[in-house]
Amino acid sequence: MDKTTEILSKYTCELTYDQLPPEVVQQVKRTLVDTFGCAMGGYLSEPAKIARRMASEISSTSPSRIIGTEDYSSMDLAGFANGVMVRYLDCNDSYFSPGGGHPSDMIPAALAVADTLHSTGKELITAIVLAYEVFCRLSDKVEVSHLGWDQGCFSVIGAACAAGKMMGLNEIQMANAISLSLAPNLPLRVTRTGELSMWKGCATASATRAAIFAAQLASDGMTGPGEPFDGPSGLCQLALAGQSITPDVMGGDNEPFRIINTTVKNYPSQIHTQSPIGLALELQPKLNTADIKSITIHTYSNAVSTPSDAPEKWAPKTRESADHSIPFTVAAALRDGQVTPNTFTDSSIRDTTIAEIIEKITLKEDPSFTSRYSDEYNCHMEITTHSGESLVAKTSFPKGHKNNPLDDGELDDKFCKLAIPTLTEEQCKQALTILWDSENLPNLDGLFDSLVV
Repeated sequence: MDKTTEILSKYTCELTYDQLPPEVVQQVKRTLVDTFGCAMGGYLSEPAKIARRMASEISSTSPSRIIGTEDYSSMDLAGFANGVMVRYLDCNDSYFSPGGGHPSDMIPAALAVADTLHSTGKELITAIVLAYEVFCRLSDKVEVSHLGWDQGCFSVIGAACAAGKMMGLNEIQMANAISLSLAPNLPLRVTRTGELSMWKGCATASATRAAIFAAQLASDGMTGPGEPFDGPSGLCQLALAGQSITPDVMGGDNEPFRIINTTVKNYPSQIHTQSPIGLALELQPKLNTADIKSITIHTYSNAVSTPSDAPEKWAPKTRESADHSIPFTVAAALRDGQVTPNTFTDSSIRDTTIAEIIEKITLKEDPSFTSRYSDEYNCHMEITTHSGESLVAKTSFPKGHKNNPLDDGELDDKFCKLAIPTLTEEQCKQALTILWDSENLPNLDGLFDSLVV
């Protein structure tokens, strides 16, 4: 067993609910409100319909509930279907340090196992904290996207730890679950390159499915490679250019838990669009779009693109590309005074007004902003009008960042705005009451029942 596997398996088996400070438990509940809101908001999407159809065709002797329905599937396919719903809107949480992604993508793994095993709310909360800790600590070590890999290569490990924790695996079984989640599952960065497809919102759900399967295999005695991280032909040698990702420390014993450092999105779009959207909405009431002569946006390098190096961001053809586009989302914010899931309809994407505004946008890197990313998400926007007026706005922390968080009431509002197309107001109230009391749940039956469309 290599050092990384040993640390992760030991930590997974030893973490208990009693080690979690009150603020961490509260953050998990906030995250659950956010995650289920995103799931209900993504319920009607075509990828979610495809995933639910596939999952509902499978029966199992250990069934797990599909969110929004009374249908059951196998644990892994329920985790996949639920994961697609959570991820589709690109509105769930983010963590970058500088590596990272969307850690709540792993929550459907914990939910799927919890539903099957009738786990308590405390067990669910512990598994979620664990998943975040594993994913975030690995992401602290390396930015896998720069090496050609997608974020699922770490989320599959965190999700496997969460699933294995809820299944009660011992350290040897857990080490095998980690190995079995990693060795067969190295997702390619092409998922988030060029014109984006439906798979953009499904890739980490696929990692969730693989994670549950790995934990199931390990629980039944399957063994995996003993040195999946640090050994010859392991992850670090073949995929990470020799970089070690062995965690230096894990949450607990006065070391803060990483879930506290996540960003909750205020808009249904990529993390790098959050600051520009907020600034555009700040300036929008002060001008008429017809009066705009130019829009100059200064930000950090990860957020910068040009029409030549990323044409899909300057003339997106799919929802998945549009919600990853600063030019599109800024133009939409200036056009509508808001950015919501309806911003990304086919008719909105094709709107000539959007294209006209995009033509006036220039994105520039500010090296000082780049040097402070990912601690800060700096953005400076200047809009010049035909009359010569200059309107300026800037931010370091978009709404939802840990230094500018949504409060609990704003999270409730986000949940309801995303869920109302599928749930009644009464259902929203009922679900929120249950979610805010998650630590006292004897099982998840009442929660799933409250979300049936």
